[in-house]
Amino acid sequence: MRAIVVVLLAVTSVAVLAKDPYGEDCRYQQYPPTGATFRGSVPDYIINLDLPPRERWVQLAHEKKDELKTIVEHIKKVMIVFFPSGKLLHLLESKMAWLGSTLPYPFNEEIEGIAHAAEVGLGDIVVFNVFYEIFTVCTSIIAEDKAGKLYHARNLDFGLFLGWDIKNSSWIVTQILKPLMVSLDFQRNNKTVFRSANLAGYVGMVSGIRPGIFTLTMNERFSIDGGYIGVFEWIFGKRDGWWMGFLTRSVLENSTSYEEAKDRLTNARLLAPAYFILAGNQSGQGSVITRSRTAALDVWNLNASFGTWYVLETNYDRWKVPLAVDDRRTPAMKCMNRTMQQNVSLPALYNVLSTKPILNKLTVSTTLMEVSEGRIETYLRDCPDPCSPW
Repeated sequence: MRAIVVVLLAVTSVAVLAKDPYGEDCRYQQYPPTGATFRGSVPDYIINLDLPPRERWVQLAHEKKDELKTIVEHIKKVMIVFFPSGKLLHLLESKMAWLGSTLPYPFNEEIEGIAHAAEVGLGDIVVFNVFYEIFTVCTSIIAEDKAGKLYHARNLDFGLFLGWDIKNSSWIVTQILKPLMVSLDFQRNNKTVFRSANLAGYVGMVSGIRPGIFTLTMNERFSIDGGYIGVFEWIFGKRDGWWMGFLTRSVLENSTSYEEAKDRLTNARLLAPAYFILAGNQSGQGSVITRSRTAALDVWNLNASFGTWYVLETNYDRWKVPLAVDDRRTPAMKCMNRTMQQNVSLPALYNVLSTKPILNKLTVSTTLMEVSEGRIETYLRDCPDPCSPW
């Protein structure tokens, strides 16, 4: 593990000295996915919302139990590196099961069902479900074509600073998570309510579509008033805010219009700051909602008539310059501008998200969504060397 820290420092030093040593020109003809950057498709599962919460995830959790155990054990190893005595790990294991009991219904019972089916400690599954509040970077894009049709795509990047595999030149957690990626169809009365691209064992939502109505992705927003504070407030009894993934899940499951979804994402109190990237089914219905834990700081709307035919979010406020060592925004915008509005499509967005450093060593998957057709596709990704670490 000491070697991991040395390599991480070396990689960071290189990134600081060179603004973009891993960048490449905009990629084309990457879709349908093939080649070295394509790891494979993800399996499909149905989540039956008519079942009691503890039973909804049983099949998925049972089939993915080995993969869940692997990620849980790695998280423990990372914690021991920073706190070698093991006292903090023991404390967290004892407290996280209790934290799970304080989570809102039905998420608390779904997590209990997953832990039982996967034969994993309840506290460990709770840790996995709060992980996304504080440990991810992503790129999300909404674009409108000349006919007013909307397209939504995202790269899910996960695993920053959680261990580097020297032999395979990759983030350990990123590789562990890829076998956990699944495509979920949430149904009531045998009819689809919404669909999502998800990590097995995580009951919140990071990417989803309510067919014919709206699409939604969530990106982390780094802030001093961050997710850690919200989690601690929850632990000490202040529980008037939403966990990010639980809010997006609730919006996908219950909101029946773009306007309703936008209102909830704009005004709900959160445990962690976030970016919500939301697209509807009509021209102009696209927005990036920049959130603090208590308020909307900015709502950036599509407006093709005035030249804003796409909105794009990484992990930085749009009025601020991204860090030079993590500027995915500039190359993504360059590739979108080269694409041009008349050529917008899901394959075109896949091309953009296949361009380094937008595609990087943290990239777990790429998800493509088209709301009017209710279409969602998710592909596992690899980033062969030379490739940016993030």
